[in-house]
Amino acid sequence: MRVSLMRLVNITKVGFLAIARNKLRSALTMLGIIIGVGCVITIVALGAGASSSIQATISSLGTNFVMIFPGAATQSGAHIFTGESKLTPDDVQAIKTEAPSVAYASAGVRSSGQVVAGELNWGTTIYGVDVDWPFIRAWNVAQGSFFTEGDVRTAAKVCILGATVAENLFPAGDAVGQGIRIKNVPVRVVGVLERKGGNMMGQDQDDQIIAPYTTVMKQLQGKSRIDLIYVSAAAADEVKEAQTEIEALLRQRHRIQPNQDSDFQIRTQEEIASTAAQTSQTLSYLLIGVAAVSLLVGGIGIMNIMLVSVTERTREIGIRLAIGAKGRHVLLQFLLEAIALSASGGIIGIILGVIASNVVSKAAGWATTVSTGSIALAFGFAAAIGVFFGFYPARKASRLDPIDALRYE
Repeated sequence: MRVSLMRLVNITKVGFLAIARNKLRSALTMLGIIIGVGCVITIVALGAGASSSIQATISSLGTNFVMIFPGAATQSGAHIFTGESKLTPDDVQAIKTEAPSVAYASAGVRSSGQVVAGELNWGTTIYGVDVDWPFIRAWNVAQGSFFTEGDVRTAAKVCILGATVAENLFPAGDAVGQGIRIKNVPVRVVGVLERKGGNMMGQDQDDQIIAPYTTVMKQLQGKSRIDLIYVSAAAADEVKEAQTEIEALLRQRHRIQPNQDSDFQIRTQEEIASTAAQTSQTLSYLLIGVAAVSLLVGGIGIMNIMLVSVTERTREIGIRLAIGAKGRHVLLQFLLEAIALSASGGIIGIILGVIASNVVSKAAGWATTVSTGSIALAFGFAAAIGVFFGFYPARKASRLDPIDALRYE
């Protein structure tokens, strides 16, 4: 289609004047495109932010991290925990000494309760662990020191505060050496953990207290079984091997027959993050589907309005054709009008999408990442909708018979 530059400028001017004559109708026509593009930008930003958050969480979990949870027989296709844990501190010791691919292992127990320091109190989670825990989680102590093997052996009443707990109980920053009460049990603070931030689920990792697992089991829970086992493989490429060794060792120790299900579950940091990523991806696909429907509706709206415009301007088209305009000129004019509507809607949608992403990030605390690629994709998609849904009305206008068009009232 050969059109001179001057003629193209004139066609474009006429097209924009036609759009400007019906401002409200043009705005309503663009609404579907605006909503669709805005949704795409926001959803892609949330998805990219979630992906970055998941990668950060993988790193924050620890070095070559593996977790062992209590398990039960498979029920309804899922391997779930339904009863008392069969994991013991002896299992942890066996993993340390008999699994060559394991570098560190720590027992883990979990409790929750109100913590009191003077006139201040704070509800938090208390984790009981062993001295290997900071090496497994790659989590250093910012103030004071970690408890010792002697503290674990004697179930000493000592603890390490997470940064959030320390700030709420000791605003002046003098937590180390102070006494607190956990469920009315007096405990001495020996250290404060460095700040870790939120995990991929948005939970504050610093809102916790770490204590010897023996202390938590004897002083706070009164039980002999542990809730989980933290493990760190000797190297990144030995995680799978460590997982195999641990499974074989625990099945042997728990006297589980070959045809029986394990009474424990082993999860690596990649598996944990992968599950979260799949959930996030599924939700993103669902929301993108909704946005695509909105774009489709917007495209149909553009086609509808352009057909109405062709009908309203039939006499104008006839006059232009009668004085020498070619069918391709009319086709180009209406096609440019459709593209202008969809592209304008796309630009507004991109701006609203970026604003919405920032609002969601600040209001909900979710990570968002708006990339130039997503903006280019959304704009290109909006322009493509203009071409696709604008072509038929434009083609119809270009094929009008000048005589019939001039007779049209």
